[in-house]
Amino acid sequence: MLAIGSTYHRPPPTPARLTIVLAAVLGGLTLSTATAPAALAARAATARAPHTAPAPQTLVITGAGDGHGVGMSQDGALGYAQHGWSDQAILAHYYTGTAIGQAPADTSVRVLVGASVRKVPLERYVRGVVSAEMPASWPLAALETQAIASRTYALTAHAGDRSKIGQRFDVYSDTRSQVYLGAPAETAQTNAAVAATAGQIVTYQDRPAITYFYSSSGGMTEDVQNAWPGSEPQPWLQGVPDPYDAGSQFDWKLSISFAAAAARLRGLVKGGLRGIEVLMRGVSPRILTAAILGSAGSTQITGAELAARLGLADTWAYFSVRTGNGPVKPEPDRSEAAPQPTPQPTPQPTPAGGTIAG
Repeated sequence: MLAIGSTYHRPPPTPARLTIVLAAVLGGLTLSTATAPAALAARAATARAPHTAPAPQTLVITGAGDGHGVGMSQDGALGYAQHGWSDQAILAHYYTGTAIGQAPADTSVRVLVGASVRKVPLERYVRGVVSAEMPASWPLAALETQAIASRTYALTAHAGDRSKIGQRFDVYSDTRSQVYLGAPAETAQTNAAVAATAGQIVTYQDRPAITYFYSSSGGMTEDVQNAWPGSEPQPWLQGVPDPYDAGSQFDWKLSISFAAAAARLRGLVKGGLRGIEVLMRGVSPRILTAAILGSAGSTQITGAELAARLGLADTWAYFSVRTGNGPVKPEPDRSEAAPQPTPQPTPQPTPAGGTIAG
């Protein structure tokens, strides 16, 4: 852990001119009997006058992306589809080194809906997911990409506790796994995408490969072991440039008062909150670790917990501070990846469905 001094955001000192005037009034007067009452009254009034409060400080956070950043960006899949990419080319981009295989026939998925587990045929399940996870108005290639990713995820995710009766299920029906709304949510367009890719799954070395996905990458995806500390590195879940993602520029901004930020970070702030310093970033600019700086010391925190505490859409974030109505000043950043990444050449699909650099 880096040694960090708690030197951030101290209240601004009293202006020098005001200090001199107060010294003259309170300490530099020789009082005569005639002038003493008036002088004492002036001193009393001065003593009663409220002190100038320090200007309030605001934590200003800019960032990109929406989600954990591992695997397929749904906004990115939309962008690639709009640029003529096929479903297989999109999946190969996000899941490095993978191929398309076939799910076993007559496969079912156990879905936890409310308090009950439902056993749903795989293709029916995927129809109820694609219509919930992507707008039906999106290009067919994007919907087909989602269908294959969702089908694969259902086969590789094991959310329930298989050792306990009643808790043996594969997926939740909400964002803890992927959203499943069943037949009422199905549309003709999303069902067509599921039918066009019937049985297709993503494989790595002939085995189903778990296909994480999320809303927006912000322009770069992340290695799985960086997003979830303790996870094993997986060759198909590596960070890749994502230039067609709709959120490839900083697309969100959040301003929080220091008081509100300290409340959200309760239990982690030692003394008074002084600021937040990033210590390490991943292959994308997503935060891996940061330090909560307090007047009595610092506390290290993971990027995932920091984002959850502050209510950030993604761990791709940069911190600045505004004092009163003054300018916004960036916080120090000790991570090696502090500068934003150099834009990558825009890839183009090849006739065979692969990619080449443009």
